[in-house]
Amino acid sequence: MPSTTVTTPQESAASLSHGLKQRHLSMIALGGVIGAGLFVGSGAGIAAAGPSIVLAYTLSGLLVMLVMRMLGEMSAAHPSSGSFSAHAERAIGPWAGFTAGWSFWVLLCTAVGLEGIGAAKIVTGWLPGTPEWAWVALFMLVFCATNLAAVKNFGEFEFWFAALKVGAIGLFLVLGVLAIAGLLPGTDSPGTANLTEFFPGGGEGLVVSLLASVFAYGGLETVTIAAAESEDPVRGVTNAVRTAMWRIGLFYIGSMAVIVTLVPWDSKAVVEKGPYVAALDSLGIPGAGQLMNVVVLVALLSAMNANVYGSSRIAYSLVERGLGPKALGRVSGGVPRIAVLVSCGFGFGCVVLSYWRPDDVFSWLLNMIGAVVLVVWIIVAVSHLRLRRSRAFPVLTWFALAGMAAILVLMAREPGTRVQLYATGAMTLALAVAGYARQKGLPVATV
Repeated sequence: MPSTTVTTPQESAASLSHGLKQRHLSMIALGGVIGAGLFVGSGAGIAAAGPSIVLAYTLSGLLVMLVMRMLGEMSAAHPSSGSFSAHAERAIGPWAGFTAGWSFWVLLCTAVGLEGIGAAKIVTGWLPGTPEWAWVALFMLVFCATNLAAVKNFGEFEFWFAALKVGAIGLFLVLGVLAIAGLLPGTDSPGTANLTEFFPGGGEGLVVSLLASVFAYGGLETVTIAAAESEDPVRGVTNAVRTAMWRIGLFYIGSMAVIVTLVPWDSKAVVEKGPYVAALDSLGIPGAGQLMNVVVLVALLSAMNANVYGSSRIAYSLVERGLGPKALGRVSGGVPRIAVLVSCGFGFGCVVLSYWRPDDVFSWLLNMIGAVVLVVWIIVAVSHLRLRRSRAFPVLTWFALAGMAAILVLMAREPGTRVQLYATGAMTLALAVAGYARQKGLPVATV
């Protein structure tokens, strides 16, 4: 059926360049999501849930695929550097676009700082005595410069970063499957010895791992943001979303299955070294664990690069639609350079807070962004209900919304995530009120 159309202020996307190719988009779809959440954060999920982490990643992966299907469909119909924020404005109103856009901007900028800190910790482990903040500053300077240049340079940078990560996980899967099958020389097959207790943490452990897996998938939205700067936005975003979904199903779910088969779920190394390093060390391949640390570093830097890009484009789109300070919308050489500088500045400010006020201000900031991904996904689903009429509509969209509601309930039940839920809710409410107040002076979208 034809989609419902709405009239909204149009962003002048022509001022952005169109230097991203299909191969760039495909890798950007993976670059923003394959980071610390998969390589490091999944260790805590395995420790809590054991082998049932595979079930957790499967359930959350299905939800992510539904969200990306909705987002990809809307982005193909209306390519925009504002992505879900622009769709929310068309479907619900300017206040919704304002809320979704600025909350995601805060999330991405904060993530830039967190990834910089994680990368610096790895480097200082190799070079003891060097200050972490100096490495973070160096990484921030490099990626700020990369994103100030032409977008095609960013695309090339991210393509090779993401390609290395994908290749490393692919090699890891091959080695893991060979070891499990008893075909890897010098390594005894563990068989199913590590899988005998599938739910060691019970239902509570599964809940903890489910929440961890949901947020590990955050970052896929970047590809729909980048679509507006591609040579063929419609074809580009459609192909990128479709290929990203099956690749993530393979890489996330497949690698979790390999790890819990190779390594006992209660091994301290899973959390202390990271699950991938622990699994490779168990195979006895000389230097493999240290090599994976290099891959983890690349993963963090790649996600950092992608998030600087995504945050600057979200800010640019918000300004172009009259939902932010005009200075952030200035474009030079096809790049919103002021938005890039402000986004990097916010990210480095988060790093400063992590050293200066780690127990109050920085902790509050982390809690505030804890559930932003879910807020964005809910807005995506509601926008899809208003704008599109696709296959299995609206059953799958309502199913996705029910899944998100269930995750919010689970967050409210868990002491560790309850504070995040409340803090994110407070930020979302404040942005929604501010957006609604601004909307009184803006033309409201009408169906």
